[in-house]
Amino acid sequence: MGFELKRRLVGGVLLGACVWLAGCAATSGGGALPAPVLQALDQAGLPADSLGLMAFALDDPRAALLHNERRSMQPASTMKLLTTVVALDQLGPNARGHTDLLADAAPQGDTIEGPLYLRGGADADLDFAALWQLLGDLRERGVRRIAGGLVLDRSLFHPARMDQGLPPFDEAPEFQYNVVPDALQLNGNLLGFALSADGQAVSAQVRPAWAPVDLRSALSLNDKPCSEWEDGWLTPEAALQPDAGQGARMRIELRGSFPRNCSKLVALNLVDRSLLADAAVRALWAQLGGELLGATREGATPGTASLLATHRGRALAELAWGMNKRSDNPLTRMVYLRLGVDAGKPAGADRTADAAGRAVREWFQRQRIDATGLVLDNGSGLSRSERISPMQLAALLQTAHRGLHAPELLASLPIVGVDSPWTRRLKGSPAAGRARIKTGSLRNVAAVAGYVLDARDRTWVLVAFINDERASAGRPALDALIDWVARQGQ
Repeated sequence: MGFELKRRLVGGVLLGACVWLAGCAATSGGGALPAPVLQALDQAGLPADSLGLMAFALDDPRAALLHNERRSMQPASTMKLLTTVVALDQLGPNARGHTDLLADAAPQGDTIEGPLYLRGGADADLDFAALWQLLGDLRERGVRRIAGGLVLDRSLFHPARMDQGLPPFDEAPEFQYNVVPDALQLNGNLLGFALSADGQAVSAQVRPAWAPVDLRSALSLNDKPCSEWEDGWLTPEAALQPDAGQGARMRIELRGSFPRNCSKLVALNLVDRSLLADAAVRALWAQLGGELLGATREGATPGTASLLATHRGRALAELAWGMNKRSDNPLTRMVYLRLGVDAGKPAGADRTADAAGRAVREWFQRQRIDATGLVLDNGSGLSRSERISPMQLAALLQTAHRGLHAPELLASLPIVGVDSPWTRRLKGSPAAGRARIKTGSLRNVAAVAGYVLDARDRTWVLVAFINDERASAGRPALDALIDWVARQGQ
């Protein structure tokens, strides 16, 4: 192949004779790279020093391709692999979130005299249909009237509302990928907006129609293709309106431009999440023939409350598919926070995210992987602060491949040449259909991490990060690296 792998002591019990510690024999800081990778970097105008990578065959891990492998770098969404692996090991593949309905005392006849508690348990599947089913279970118990209002309990995580006071990650806080989760994640904190344009004007409606929204469209028309509708989009204006006799409502104005002769149903995070939960419970309960009196507030469920109905989300092994194939940020962040709850409920001013970080570091210690330079934030990679080295992530992937839950992890990874974002990349490469690779992308990051089968059907671990303001131009170099690994052993 015109390139010789470096045979060094780059690992520990996992890779040979010493652990993944700074005291191991020195590895390359910027060694030679395969010619196709260097050529692609040069064409992109990127320095070789912007790349950090580690690649090795699982059956011969001492012969590794190394370049800046110890450098702590931004991983973007490849960080989701860390959350997936640790969660499968710590929580178990059958772990499920749940949502509960409770009351202070058993119903009297068809009435709950006190409030109804809607308690969030990190249920990633609590959409409007699941809420309808949950409330339907309560109606089937004979309950019709709730006299004491509604209490929304998000207290599983601390703080209960992590979104409050948090600056937006970028200029598009209304889109799904930017939603900050909480323990009562109703419909992903999203509401549907149906946009439709002919040749004259743009119309907009809110879905479902019962949502407490006064919607105005100030969208003008443009001549872009419908597939590029986001190009003319501007962040809508949204404001919570005080109670005017019909309950609080959101006033939303859509801004920017929208393509002619185009229709889209867009899920947006624009409605106050407590207002949305209140409106959903009241509307669905009324549809079921129920009556809900009293106000809605946020609070904790008393320990003496009686459980009336429960909705259980999908198992973690199924959620992992969305975490990695869809690269779902809010879902991954929620699973990461569950690691903090599993490690013990945080006390005092301790944050659940901090407890989750400790759980990850303890897992690294048990696996004898050095965590020096590891920086954790929310576990999804949608962060300016998260850092991990190629060597650390490669060690994690090697550990996972030998672990009990390797099948669940592998099933969750995008297949090169088949799944998004690979449907148009590496189609003619021997890696197509034979590599399972998670990608990552931020303004200044392009990354890949996962497993590749080579020409002799050996499984390789591959991790590569590009950190540079022009990182997106370096994707062909990452593709060339995957292709190079897939051709080994020809």
